Amino acid sequence: MSDAGRWTSGRRRLVLVAAAGMLLAACGDEELPQNTFDPQGPVSRQLDDLIKPVGIIAGVVFVLVMTLVIYSAVRFRRRSEDEAPVQVHGNAKAELAWTVAPAVVLAVVGVFTVGTVFEINEVPAGPDVLEVTVTGHQWWWEYEYPGAGVTTANEMHIPVGRKVAVKLLSDDVVHSFWPPKLAGKVDVIPNRVNNMVIEAEKPGIYYGQCAEFCGLSHANMKLRVVAQSQADFDAWLASNARPARLPDAELDPEAAAGAALFRARGCASCHTVKGYAAGTVGPDLTHLQQRETFAGSMFDLDEKNLRRWLRDPPAEKPGSLMPDLDLSEDDISSLIAYLDTLE
Repeated sequence: MSDAGRWTSGRRRLVLVAAAGMLLAACGDEELPQNTFDPQGPVSRQLDDLIKPVGIIAGVVFVLVMTLVIYSAVRFRRRSEDEAPVQVHGNAKAELAWTVAPAVVLAVVGVFTVGTVFEINEVPAGPDVLEVTVTGHQWWWEYEYPGAGVTTANEMHIPVGRKVAVKLLSDDVVHSFWPPKLAGKVDVIPNRVNNMVIEAEKPGIYYGQCAEFCGLSHANMKLRVVAQSQADFDAWLASNARPARLPDAELDPEAAAGAALFRARGCASCHTVKGYAAGTVGPDLTHLQQRETFAGSMFDLDEKNLRRWLRDPPAEKPGSLMPDLDLSEDDISSLIAYLDTLE
C-alpha cells in the first residue's frame, strides 16, 4: 500500500472512532428525552441493573475475542506458499475450555435475564393498581381508563408512585409501546393482549414512541406519559369524565358555527366528542385542550399548528387517515374556535 493509501485508511479509521465515541457519548446523556440509560422508575431501573453488567460482560468477551483474533491473524499468518498451520484437532483441553467458558457465561447471564423478565412481566393486581388500556392505531395511541369513563389520546396520565398495569392492544398492525425512562419495549399485536407495568418516581413528562415499524408515518407515532401527584391525577380524571360543553350560539357564534361544521363536514363520523359526536376512527377530542400536543404528539397544540393541520392532514403526516377536506380559511377558523372550547 502506498503512503497516500495508508494516510487515507488512517483518516478513515480516525473518523469511525470519533463517530463511535460521539454515538456512545450521546447514549449516556441524561438530558436526552428518550434516554434508556436514565431510568426514572422501578421497572426501568430493574432493566438498567440488568443491562449494565451484561453489557460489561459482553464488552469483556468482545475485547478478548477480538484480541485473540488479531493475535492469531498476526502471529500465525502464512509466511510462504508451502507453510501449513499447526493442527490442534483433538486437543481436549482447548476444546473443553472454549466450550465450557462460553456456556458458563451464557448460563450466568441467562439466569439473571430470565429472572428479571419474569419479574417485570408479572401483572400486578389490587386496589392500589391503576389499569390503563392502550390501543395502537396508525399512527397514534389511544388510552382508556376502565371504570372511569375516560378515553384520551397520545398523552397518558398516571399518578406518581403507583403501579400502572398497562394492557396493550392493536387496532391494525404490529406496533411497539416504548416509554424508555419508565419501561422497556413491548410489542402491540393485533388479536392479542400483551401487558406492561410502568411506574414513575417523580412528576414530569416522559417521552416515548412506537418502536416497531408500522407503516408510512411510523416515525410520527410518538407518545407522552404525564406523571402527576395523586391529587392532580384525580382532578384530571374527574375532569375528563365529563361531557363536552356545546358552545352558545349567542355568546360565541363562531364556535357554534364550528360545532355545526364539525358535523356537516364529517368530523363527527371519525372523532368522539362526548355528548355531541360518537366517531371511533380518530382520537377522542372531548377534552382536547387539556393536551399539549396532537396528531400523534407530532405538533404542539396551538392555533398555528391546528390551522396547518386542518389545511391538509396527509401533507403533514404521510398516510394519515384524516383526509384533506378542502376547508376554506373561514371554515378552519370556525373549527378552531370550536376545538378551543373542548376543555
